[in-house]
Amino acid sequence: MSWRELKIPLHAGLFVLTLFTTTLAGVQWIGLDPLNILNLPLGVSYSVPLLFILGSHEFGHFFYSLKHRVRATLPYFIPFPFIPGMINFGTLGAVIRTKTPVPSRRALFDIGVSGPIVGFIASLAVLVYGFTHLPSREYLLLIHPNFDFATNSVPVGDGTPFAFGNTLLFKLLELILTNPRTEFIPPMSEIYHYPFLCTGWFGLFVTAMNLLPVGQLDGGHLIYAMFGRKHKRIARVVFGVLIALGIMSLLPLININITFGWLGWLFWAAILFFVVKIDHPPVVDNTPLDTKRKIIGWLTIVIFILCFSPTPFTT
Repeated sequence: MSWRELKIPLHAGLFVLTLFTTTLAGVQWIGLDPLNILNLPLGVSYSVPLLFILGSHEFGHFFYSLKHRVRATLPYFIPFPFIPGMINFGTLGAVIRTKTPVPSRRALFDIGVSGPIVGFIASLAVLVYGFTHLPSREYLLLIHPNFDFATNSVPVGDGTPFAFGNTLLFKLLELILTNPRTEFIPPMSEIYHYPFLCTGWFGLFVTAMNLLPVGQLDGGHLIYAMFGRKHKRIARVVFGVLIALGIMSLLPLININITFGWLGWLFWAAILFFVVKIDHPPVVDNTPLDTKRKIIGWLTIVIFILCFSPTPFTT
């Protein structure tokens, strides 16, 4: 593949634009005005680790595509514009596009799991740094002067209620790396004010979303490569679970007090059904995976379990 085919100016331009939009988002997450140019340097501690995680994921796919002689594009970083009054991550993620068919289940496996594994390691590194470099209570008081440390919350009416959902890995790292007797551990309703914890959490969220074992998601590649035709049953079960989690988030509307699930799962299920599709297309070479790849596959499934949150956002 020639350098001209890689369209480096296009990919570099999208990267720079995404760096800008994520920097604006980083300023907004810490409660400052993104339109004030003097605040922009404060957003870099959010945008750089976020793009490091997303880039690690996509370049994992890219280099393993090259290894298996599958033509692929460089990562397309997708910026999301700053909209006053709307909080967002500043990006819709990043993707690469393969231009030639993947020749075998083994190549499909390598290309599929390389992105989530590398992205997971990058997210883990960012979270370790975030948990071992927590600022003092005064940092949060600059954002929420009325924060009540007794209840670990802001008074009703002070700000918009919003929280990230915990995951097994996030909670495990908190337990291992922090000491609540000597330092302030922010609750999940305040994590988004802490750039490294916020981006690390987002990296786990992206990893879990990509590892859902459906269609041509990374998890779909993984399950097809590991189990062949059985992937259809697995994909349908997971698809049904996503719909159930989406419906459960609507139960409070009919006075059933269950705070479980997320409405976004219904939207994601629609994307999977109409765009990504539920079943994985076949590959030419169906040679089964070797033992080493099977072990890596099961470890990747464990990564999915550690990263997944059935209720990633609550408001």
